[in-house]
Amino acid sequence: MSATRYAYLGPEGTFTEVALRTLPEAATRELVPMVSVPAALDAVRNGTAAAALVPIENSVEGGITTTLDQLTSGEPLMIYREVLLSITFALLVRPGTKLSDVKTVTAHPAAQPQVRNWMADHLPQAVWESAASNADGARLVQEGRYDAAFAGEFAAATYGLEPLVTEIHDAENAQTRFVLVGRPARPSAPTGADKTSVVIWLGDDHPGALLELLQEFAVRGVNLMLIQSRPTGAGIGNYCFALDAEGHISDRRVGEALMGLKRICPNVRFLGSYPRAGVTTADVRPLRAGTSDAAFTEASDWLARNQDGRA
Repeated sequence: MSATRYAYLGPEGTFTEVALRTLPEAATRELVPMVSVPAALDAVRNGTAAAALVPIENSVEGGITTTLDQLTSGEPLMIYREVLLSITFALLVRPGTKLSDVKTVTAHPAAQPQVRNWMADHLPQAVWESAASNADGARLVQEGRYDAAFAGEFAAATYGLEPLVTEIHDAENAQTRFVLVGRPARPSAPTGADKTSVVIWLGDDHPGALLELLQEFAVRGVNLMLIQSRPTGAGIGNYCFALDAEGHISDRRVGEALMGLKRICPNVRFLGSYPRAGVTTADVRPLRAGTSDAAFTEASDWLARNQDGRA
């Protein structure tokens, strides 16, 4: 395995590259652009990269299904870090292009919901075609295959384009969440402001089946930050669920919730416990009474004393 290589969704000039360069360790790594999210994650699986940064969620459209599906299936991988990046688009064109010249536009599919209203107002007749990434869309414009691309303004110089319009976004304060993914290993130490990600499969379809799983978190005071269903491929109505929960696997409340899931689910895939981006311990809401590690330890000691006749 190349311990000095980090893969990312390329080509050069993607928002993913910008997000990766915010990590301190990126300065000492060889950053390798890949043509797709599956290719970036496969580089980790086959050992040609130590880790990969890929998008997993945006605040407008929700989960990035390609990333979720890749983490749900195949050889297990683990999330070690997350990065939040504010997103705003520029309309990149070849020099000399006017807005009235733009008949075709391209970008990553996740960009479309973030610029749909702007397009309806300013380019109502333009035809949208999806690209592998926003930067790849810029490359296709450079080659003359499309008239314009929605991408980061920073990508213009890389591809010899000009930002015809900047600061394009339908939603204020839009963000994309990226995750740094590597091979499974011991999670980093808890920080007090952590997140735990898992994928769970229902044992069978019956009334209250999902509620039973969610109660494993609720009764232990574990707050869920994301829940998203994804088809398993085994037929209509067969789903697994990707969950993000507050806390670290070493927290008693989180660990016991995961054990509860393992008892009743045919499959639970642990995707990692890692620091929450942009959050400190001062930002974390107080735990519900009875859900601290001390409370779990006290209850366990009480049970042991009663079992031993020492109550």
